[in-house]
Amino acid sequence: MPWSVPLVLGSVLAACAGEASPAAPPHPGVDGAAPAIEATVAQSGARVAVAFRMLDGSSSWFLRADEPFHAASTMKVPVLIELYRQAAAGRLRLAEPLLIRNEFPSLVDGTPYRLEAADDSEADLYRAVGGTRTLAQLAELMITVSSNLATNLLIERLGIANIQAEVHALGADGMQVLRGVEDGKAFEQGLNNTTTARALLTLMTALADGKAVDARSARAMVAILERQTFNDGIPAGLPAGTRVAHKTGEITRIQHDAAIVYAPRPFVLVILTRGIADPAQSAALIAAITRQLYAASE
Repeated sequence: MPWSVPLVLGSVLAACAGEASPAAPPHPGVDGAAPAIEATVAQSGARVAVAFRMLDGSSSWFLRADEPFHAASTMKVPVLIELYRQAAAGRLRLAEPLLIRNEFPSLVDGTPYRLEAADDSEADLYRAVGGTRTLAQLAELMITVSSNLATNLLIERLGIANIQAEVHALGADGMQVLRGVEDGKAFEQGLNNTTTARALLTLMTALADGKAVDARSARAMVAILERQTFNDGIPAGLPAGTRVAHKTGEITRIQHDAAIVYAPRPFVLVILTRGIADPAQSAALIAAITRQLYAASE
């Protein structure tokens, strides 16, 4: 269904600014912009969750932040964090080579399944089956071009239970990582990786604050997230040149983006969407919500 961004944000912000007083919160515009953002969401016809927090803690705003959504590729964020945790603990080396294979056990009954290059966002790794790539190379592919094959290889190396344990340790229990990607039998039985906007906000904030593993590891992970190649969601709603470290996720009628935005007033923003068939429309919706929150938080 076509939709358009409401043009009421300016008047809402102006009214809010006019009512400001010395006792007002540092960024009263964020709450003041809520009606306009909710109108944008309503006009889209999608189910949308939003979690927003300034990194200095001065302001936050949430919409359906604790509602579970299919995680799509946002579940690759905790995989990345667990990789660096194990590296920091000396359990593996990022330069360690891993054999490239394309056969994985289903969560349902352990029977093997394969991934199809045509269904992935990256195909070169499929041509490397039988060869090796380092764990660091696989992490780069998993995040920057959202390689599903790289993700499943890393999950097998790290252990799914270890990944979920790290999610719990970081206080992001709204993220449930049950399995690798493209497990058709598990999907048919509803055994999916899920997340809430608040859980992703927690993970991204830990990265931004240098508390995911340690400060050095967090900086390295943020640098990878900054090299993300799919930038039609949150980055598209920001002024050109704004530094953004983020991870997207997309499957049929689902599109997400979770970001650390290094604006003059840095913030973390997570937007989850469900129900729009055209990815271009859902990306534009994410960009529109981003634009509204950015304007309100300046």
